[in-house]
Amino acid sequence: MLVISPEEALELFDYRPLIDFFESQHHLPPARVNDLFAEDGTGNLLLARVGSQPGTGLGVKLATVFPANRDLPTVNTVYVLFDPMTGEEQAAITGNALTWFKTACDSALASSYLADRNARTMLMVGAGAMAPHLIRAHTATCPSIKKIRMWNRTQARAEALASELGEDLPTGVTDLGIATDLAEAVQEADLISCATMTVEPLIRGEWLSPGTHLDLVGSYRPHMREVDDAAIARSLIYVDLRATALDTGEIRLPIDSRVITTDDLIGDLFQLVSGDVPARRSDQEITLFKNAGGGHLDLMAARFLLAAKSRADLNR
Repeated sequence: MLVISPEEALELFDYRPLIDFFESQHHLPPARVNDLFAEDGTGNLLLARVGSQPGTGLGVKLATVFPANRDLPTVNTVYVLFDPMTGEEQAAITGNALTWFKTACDSALASSYLADRNARTMLMVGAGAMAPHLIRAHTATCPSIKKIRMWNRTQARAEALASELGEDLPTGVTDLGIATDLAEAVQEADLISCATMTVEPLIRGEWLSPGTHLDLVGSYRPHMREVDDAAIARSLIYVDLRATALDTGEIRLPIDSRVITTDDLIGDLFQLVSGDVPARRSDQEITLFKNAGGGHLDLMAARFLLAAKSRADLNR
């Protein structure tokens, strides 16, 4: 079985090609997905995320989430890809690169359909390991972005992210800085990406300006939310996959409290890419994309990585 190390995965992944591959795969029927959570009672958990597609591939990602980690990653993963015809193991992909890239490129593919084509200002809420990948992926599909602001509860982490990005700014970005007032930063942003571990909403609907696109990544459990009911109520709502998004607090809690119904979910990313549901139609609409992840995206990213590995080996 081939083993791909974290270092090799980082070399093989590239945002724009992976986004394009994701787009091509979203013209196919959705893969089957299933998630299993095992908690230890202290806030830590083990997640098993399965994705399969007949004739294409099947695999499982095992991920631990330890929110209290400070000097170590809060998320650690390994992915195993199996041959769809024989069931034999094909590859093991270690490290978090697969999660970082599949998550960021999922969001960026959605923003290519839902964000204002003239978006100039991006706000990154959260300064964890996902943040630089979300910024680079979004700027790959929204090249009009010139200004990026970063906000984090602990400002020092936002400053560290700014320093990291400042050494290699995404193409086209000319203004990179820290936001100290979240409400003001939200009001000024055209595209807002949130990747936090918060349980209580950070973004208020009253702060949103017409034309804003919200990309919500952080909530992956039924009790977690990054935006409040007012933001949900003001937005045209899209998800990457209903089966996974309906299990997140971002979507489940507003449904349970009757702020929205399942009919208010305009469509998933498969429907959006295929043209079965409309994308952004005006520069005044507030759009919201709930990125819930899902084993189908891990499977797509693993297949992309295996093909990239084969090409790299041939060229050596």
